[in-house]
Amino acid sequence: MSDSTSDPIGEFVRIDASANDKVAVLRLERPKVNALNPQVGQELLAAADQLATRDDVRGVVVWGGPRIFAAGADIGDFPVNEGHRDPSSMTVDLNRAIFAIENLPQITVAAVNGFALGGGCELSMSTDFRICGESAVFGQPEILLGIIPGAGGTQRLTRLVGVTKAKELCYSGRNVKADEALAIGLVSAVHPDEEVLDRAVDLVAAYVDGPASLRQAKKSIMDGLHVSLEEAIEVEAREFVNAFQTDDAVTGITSFLENGPGKATFSGR
Repeated sequence: MSDSTSDPIGEFVRIDASANDKVAVLRLERPKVNALNPQVGQELLAAADQLATRDDVRGVVVWGGPRIFAAGADIGDFPVNEGHRDPSSMTVDLNRAIFAIENLPQITVAAVNGFALGGGCELSMSTDFRICGESAVFGQPEILLGIIPGAGGTQRLTRLVGVTKAKELCYSGRNVKADEALAIGLVSAVHPDEEVLDRAVDLVAAYVDGPASLRQAKKSIMDGLHVSLEEAIEVEAREFVNAFQTDDAVTGITSFLENGPGKATFSGR
């Protein structure tokens, strides 16, 4: 990281250093409940764009602080006027930010304390991994307002937990507590609340000294999700070739031939 331990992106989003100098913390802090609005979406997008250019950062933790991840959108801003009601302006920036975080070249994890509801749940699903505290609560409660998720909730939730469970959660709008989130695969680990950030940093730290081809592995998975199997295999073939262009490919292959598996030290290039 740079000399500064915190890089403010805007009023509500900043990039913090962590205990590992290769791991950055994308910190959302909008009192009282980290409600998501267009400004927050714009700041998250700006932070993601900056992180995407940071060669010194190889892991990113998305964190809303020790009490709450994000409780969703500002409901008071929802249009309820007469005539055609268009809420698109509320989600355009958030969707752009979520896509940018989802496609970061770094390995990412959402560290969830407290509520991750609506847009907060959608934001958490943009990362490679999610871990949470014992008191964490997830959910897509939009149906209880007579609407549906608008920042990828119906799509990413389905890809993570399966069609039937995603339908049940979106149709009911009910809360999902930490133990159930773990059971259905929405998170990969549950920790004591006070340990969530540290454990998230530890999780991504396991990858920060890995080969540069982690980027190709991630891109192959993400780009292949939304196309046919035949097209996805073409994506993998493209990234397979790209992985061979890294310095770490030469290092890894040479080390295997000379010393056997698992002994290479990678540069990340």
